[in-house]
Amino acid sequence: MATAALPTLESASAPRIAVIVPARNEADVIAQPVLSLLQQDYPGPLQVFVVDDHSSDETAQVVREAAAAKADALTIVSAAPLPPGWTGKMWALSQGVQHATKFGPDYFLFTDADIVHAPHSVSSSVALAQAGNRDLVSFMAKLRCESLAERALIPAFVFFFFLLYPPEWVNGRKSNAAAAAGGDILVRADALARIGGISSIRNQLIDDCALAREVKRGGSLWLGLTEQARSIRPYGTFAVIGRMISRTAFYQLKHSVWLLIGTIIGLAVTYTAPPVLLFFGSWTLLLGASAWLLMTCCFIPIVRFYSLSPLWALALPLVAIFYAGATVHSAVQYWLGRGGEWKDRVQDAPPASDATHSPMR
Repeated sequence: MATAALPTLESASAPRIAVIVPARNEADVIAQPVLSLLQQDYPGPLQVFVVDDHSSDETAQVVREAAAAKADALTIVSAAPLPPGWTGKMWALSQGVQHATKFGPDYFLFTDADIVHAPHSVSSSVALAQAGNRDLVSFMAKLRCESLAERALIPAFVFFFFLLYPPEWVNGRKSNAAAAAGGDILVRADALARIGGISSIRNQLIDDCALAREVKRGGSLWLGLTEQARSIRPYGTFAVIGRMISRTAFYQLKHSVWLLIGTIIGLAVTYTAPPVLLFFGSWTLLLGASAWLLMTCCFIPIVRFYSLSPLWALALPLVAIFYAGATVHSAVQYWLGRGGEWKDRVQDAPPASDATHSPMR
């Protein structure tokens, strides 16, 4: 999948931008991302709001030190106690928006504490929003892809995301498809106000896509892939990546065992069956080889985007098995009351009244 050719932003039309960065125990990664935001070549007013979400490490101090030379462009917000019915990230974002409203922004940029932005990243997003009159512009940041586990699994994460949410559908004004990538979301301030603010998605675990759905009901979106924003968060082992997938997989399936079974069967038939067919006679060999070649060719553009050898694309059947296992693990974690666990917070658990019922929902 190629990155988009982006329009340029004229200085005279540069709106006011409030950047909101929710941060919980991010001392090990947040310095470089904050510095990259403060060093943007954006020609208009830009203010960064870092929301310290009850961190137990030195997140706030690291941010202050990183921003020492541009402290006037940074506000550190200490989040209030998390109220019932909110996920931690949504509460942090809402706290940031509340404080940023005094700045009078035309757009909010929601980004994560591990995302490093190229100097022209904000300008490009704003130019794209203005050129197409888009209410929300989101880029899938380039994830870290260095360790063996990352090289094997991260390109597939992006590949499966765009299979679920094809940009051609998301960006189409007549299509109901809606999605966004949470590490880099630019949203028009009046569009956010129109949907009722962050409160409208306060309990959503897959909050980026939920925000996109709300905005698209009365507006338009743009979703794409970029090298202008990249994550520096390490996912060094297979177990770490498995937990990342597991955190939202069963939530994505609406906690349905039937959808879980259907997903596992779909992954098996689509990605695992083709190499298996190679061992069953001549005509099945041709069928299996053709299907494997086709899926490999579809996967190669994402593999090349991550500067990997095309040979990595041949491993997609094995990768699909891993993702199926992580999806099953997600369901088990949910039934055990540990769904959506992230930084000591359980964000997706069955209601207490379901404890005595079968998981077949």
